[in-house]
Amino acid sequence: MKIPQPILLAALLIINGVFFCSANNISRPIDPPKSILISFKIKLKSAQKVKIETASLKYNKHLAYSFTLDDGYRSAYLTAFPLLNGGKIIAPAISEWKNDQGGDGTNSKGLFYSDGLGNKIPFKLALAINGGAIGDAPQNRGHLSWDEVKEMYDAGWDILNHGLHHATKHGTNFLTEVTENTTSIKKNLGFTMSQFVVPGGESDPGYQLEYERDALANGSFSVASYVGAGPVIKVDQKVNLDKMIYARTFVQSSKDTITFKTMDHFLATFDSVAKLPNPIWYNEFTHGVGNGDLWNLSMRFPDFKYYMTTIANKYGSTGNDSIWMAPWQEVYEYIWLRDKVKINYEQKDKEVLVTIELPEIPETFRYRAISLIVDTKSKFEIESKKSNIAISSDGKTTHKLINLQFNP
Repeated sequence: MKIPQPILLAALLIINGVFFCSANNISRPIDPPKSILISFKIKLKSAQKVKIETASLKYNKHLAYSFTLDDGYRSAYLTAFPLLNGGKIIAPAISEWKNDQGGDGTNSKGLFYSDGLGNKIPFKLALAINGGAIGDAPQNRGHLSWDEVKEMYDAGWDILNHGLHHATKHGTNFLTEVTENTTSIKKNLGFTMSQFVVPGGESDPGYQLEYERDALANGSFSVASYVGAGPVIKVDQKVNLDKMIYARTFVQSSKDTITFKTMDHFLATFDSVAKLPNPIWYNEFTHGVGNGDLWNLSMRFPDFKYYMTTIANKYGSTGNDSIWMAPWQEVYEYIWLRDKVKINYEQKDKEVLVTIELPEIPETFRYRAISLIVDTKSKFEIESKKSNIAISSDGKTTHKLINLQFNP
């Protein structure tokens, strides 16, 4: 049977059209992630072979410890901040809720760990805040002001999304709570949060799943919730951080106001974690840290002071200096970068050229740092003419560690 010419032509056009469309779909170029190459030289005193690898944790610490204060209560600024950072801890102070959010009125010299090179760094926490509760009034307010949050943020504390109004009840628009709190912090503080903490309270069963879904779909890289990873996360190998859900563990005071037995129980758990053989990341949470046990969900200031001081004395710069006391976001971003960065090095006699391939880092990331472990018996110096990297090392002393800070 002879096919009429118009029909044959139409069939060829359809076939060719389909073919070219498919070919275009297959061959359409996909923009590769934008990576950055950075290099520097290590000048050795001897030509012995060198081995370099990324440290599991920043400053090559054994334990990353993150502690978060939920709800943005003012006691964070009045007591916790000066205790850890150094400064005047406020005396007892009754808030609008008739609860004492103050401390003991003493001066603190601060609690510290080191950067592995002898430089002290104050303990830092995270604040999970509700933008709708932050303000300057009343004078005896229970929540933080924007200026107080800004001061702590500028000192290295991280701010985590906790929903605009801490809403949990039936009928809550979870998406709005997530996104409008992001907008509120951006407007008042100038940055975009990247981690979410599910607020607790009266709710329908499974409400946290709604928060988890909406937070992860709208700018949050991980979520602290009720069920998930942790509280101990092994970090000696690659960590699956993709849309990570983390299970919160709370430290709270008991009715015992005479002894520290309750805190000693929590500290015994902490000690067992710190003694694990491989590097780990450990997270804990509480609410208020004033003299009063706010809502019976908090740590009284004497308990908080005892707890943090004991940890600092054992594991901080005055102890074995094995702790990296950093907020959740800082640790998350270090591990994220550690697992994606590529480190190459080439040694020629006494000179080692180190080349680092940085992945495209999300704009909302606050931290861009990596620590390198150097295995060599030789002292060394660093040579770099790059303005986009700050390098510090112990090359002239113990020659084991290089800390890198990448500038945006």
